[in-house]
Parts: sequence; structure tokens; C-alpha cells
Amino acid sequence: MIWSLVKILSFVVLIAALALGAGILAESNEGIRIAVANTEFTLQPLQAAIVLAALLVLVWLLIKIVGLIVAVIRFLSGDETAISRYFDRNRERKGYEALAQGMMALSSGESRVAMAKAARADKYLNRPELTNLLTAQAAEISGDTQKAEEVYRRLLTDERTRFVGVRGIMKQKLAQGDTVTALALAEKAFALKPRHTETQNTLLQLQTEKHDWQGARRTLKSQLKTGAIPRDVYKRRDAVLALSEVSILLDEKSTIEAREAAIATQKQSPDLIPASVLAADVYMEQGKPKLAARLLKKAWAAQPHPDLAAAFARIDPNEDAKARLKRFEALTTQRTGHPETIMLLAELLISAEDFPTARRKMGTLAETSPSSRSLALMAAIERGEGADDATVRGWLAKAVTAPRSEAWVCDNCGQVHGVWVPVCTKCNSIDTLSWKTPSEPESESTNSASMLALITESIRNDDLDAEEDVQDAEIVPDEPKTFD
Repeated sequence: MIWSLVKILSFVVLIAALALGAGILAESNEGIRIAVANTEFTLQPLQAAIVLAALLVLVWLLIKIVGLIVAVIRFLSGDETAISRYFDRNRERKGYEALAQGMMALSSGESRVAMAKAARADKYLNRPELTNLLTAQAAEISGDTQKAEEVYRRLLTDERTRFVGVRGIMKQKLAQGDTVTALALAEKAFALKPRHTETQNTLLQLQTEKHDWQGARRTLKSQLKTGAIPRDVYKRRDAVLALSEVSILLDEKSTIEAREAAIATQKQSPDLIPASVLAADVYMEQGKPKLAARLLKKAWAAQPHPDLAAAFARIDPNEDAKARLKRFEALTTQRTGHPETIMLLAELLISAEDFPTARRKMGTLAETSPSSRSLALMAAIERGEGADDATVRGWLAKAVTAPRSEAWVCDNCGQVHGVWVPVCTKCNSIDTLSWKTPSEPESESTNSASMLALITESIRNDDLDAEEDVQDAEIVPDEPKTFD
């Protein structure tokens, strides 16, 4: 309303100024004399002003006529849109100006202004691939998801903007938690633009969440081809996905192909502990314990881990404690200074009831690197050597407040997992689990606790009070895990 009033007043003032100027020129007695060849022209001031205005109009018309002639020549030369562009030039100028203003408004967070400018640009340009995209993004910022989805669906009808439409709807479905639809849209977007890095990452994450390991491996291979990830990262992640795929096949039916795939996965990434354990189990199923032992020995040399020790114990589950202590020398004579090797040897000695040697092998580990597991081992040694209940309970009390033993911890979010998984259950990151000490107190690793439960079973059976103390301190589970 106010703007309209301002425009009317400005027009009135302009007309008044022109009328005043014309009156002043009409009353002036001085004129303008123009001599051309032998002819003279004398013009009064008002006449001179009118002639000047007419000349400006003629020049403007001449420029327009020249532009039209150029457009006609271009049209005759094969440019089919030359004439239409000539007549639409002014509309395009206004349209692109509105589009630019809309983009600036969008970057400033003024979503309503951006939507209005997009509508104005669409009126002049008739370029929906530009204006619809601006409208959709402005609608998303303003929280109008229904309007955004409506515009994205319009983008699907144009081949040039189909990918943008699919990606926009996919992101909306992800925000709504509809991962099933989002996965189908991610596959469609990936088919349209296989080299798009963000789409690759989204598709890979959704596939791993749905345990589509074959599809995830295909997507991962595409990432390698497009240079999105280096080759060493690809090899590691592919081994993780292959391990997950093989684990399902072995659960469903232990075919020859599945067994061979499990062994191949271990060879693909020898430092992947779960792959080594799975391959060793497959060798044992095939009646090849020597190959299983050789594989586990090599894996232990790379990184000692309780899962490897548990798999090594499954090679001969019926042996007595002394025979097991001797057979485990294949592991305990390697990486002798590693805490895992020290605690494994101590557990075996406790099982063989050689408590003095177990104490000597533990050395100062419980003091220099205290953990719930090392302190529990010292409690078992004290009990085995006949210490009183107060001494045993003292070690167990320390174990309760001590830093937890190592576990599978996500490097991305810090989530602690009882067992290894290919994808973090909290942040859905792939291959981010590392065997390390958690920053926050969490539950013990299942296998490490169950190993202690197994080898100290005879001691606990001899003293029910000690067993209750261990259970109260939550150092070992209620029921010990046995090796099948």
C-alpha cells in the first residue's frame, strides 16, 4: 500500500517537473542554430529538446532493428531459438535477477522470500529445473516437508533433474526413519550417478544396516573404482563385509563353498581377528587341526587376543590342564611381554593348580596395568595358595573399581560391544571396532571372562564363597562358557 502511494507521488512529481521545464524552455528567447551545408535551421529551446528526444528514440530503434537483423541471420544459420531469445531477452533478465535474489535469500535463511523469488523467476524464465530446485530447498529450510516432497516429485519428470529429485526424497525418508524406502531410492540414485560419493556412502550404510553384504560389497567396489577410497581401505572393508557374508552362509548351511570362502576371507585380511577365528573353526570342521593351530599361532604373533586363545582351546576341548598348558606353549612363547600373553599363561597355570608359577608369571602386571581381569586373576591365585577370605575379597574389591579389561570399542562413537560386529550398533559405522580399553566402564568381553571362568572352575567348585564373591563383583558370568 505504501509502496503504491510512493510510486504515484513520484509519477506526479516527474510530470510536474517536465511541465515546468517545458514552460521555462517555451519562454526562453534564445534558440539553437544548426547549419548543414548551405542550409540553416533555427530551433527554439523547446523544439531542440523535442528533436533531441526524437533522436534518442531513433537511436534506440536502430539498435533494436540491428539486434533483430542479427537474430534473423542466426536463425537462418541454424540457431532455431535465436529469434525467440531476442524477444524474451527482457523477460530472461527479470527472471535471472529474481533467481539470483532467491538464491541469496536462501543462503541468508530467508526461506519465504526465496520461495517468492523462485515463483517470480519461474513466471519469467519457464526453467523448472532451476526454480523447482530453489523452491524445494527453501521449503526444506522452512520445515514444509510436504511442499518440498511435492516439488522433488516434479523434478522426477525431467531427465536432467531426476537424480536431484530422487536424492531429495531419499534424504527426506532418511529423516523420517523410513530406511526401507530410503534404500530403494539410494539404489535408484546410485544407478543414475554411480560416481556420486555421498550417494555411495548412504547406500553402503543402508545396505550394511539391512545386512545386504553382497550389495554392500558391490557398492564398496564401485567406491574403489571411482577413487572414493584408497585400495588398502577397500581391502580391509571388503574383508569385513566378506566375513559377515560368510558367517551367514555358515549359519544357514556349511557348504564346501562357504568353508572355502571363510578361509579366503582370512587370507584377504590376516590381521582381522574374527576372520582368523572363523577360518580356524572351519579347518577344525574339516578335520585339519594342525592347519587351525598354525593359523591361530600366526594370528597370535600379530596380535594376542582372547578370542584366538578360545579358538585354540577348541582344537582339543577334552585335554587335561597340564596337557593344555603344554599345547598352549605355541602361543605363550610368542609376544611374551604382551599383557594378554601374560594373563593367558597365568590362567593356564591356575587351571593346572601351579599357583606360585602363576604369581611369578603375573609379575607386577596387576600393579602397573591394573584391570578387572588381571586383579581377578590375582584373587584366584590368592585363593589357590590358601589365602584368607579378606585377602581374596580385597583383590576383588580392587577389580570392581579398576579400569575394565580391553573390549571391542567403536573408534567413531566409543560404543563398547561384547563381541565383534562389522557395523557399530550405535553409529552404524563400518569396520570401526578396535580391541582396546574402553574410556567408560562397560561389561567385560564375553570370551575373556569365560576363559577365566573355564580355567578356574575347579577352584570355584572347591570354595562356594569365593564363587559368590566373583559373581557379586561381576567379574565372571553366572554360567561359565564351555568350548564345544
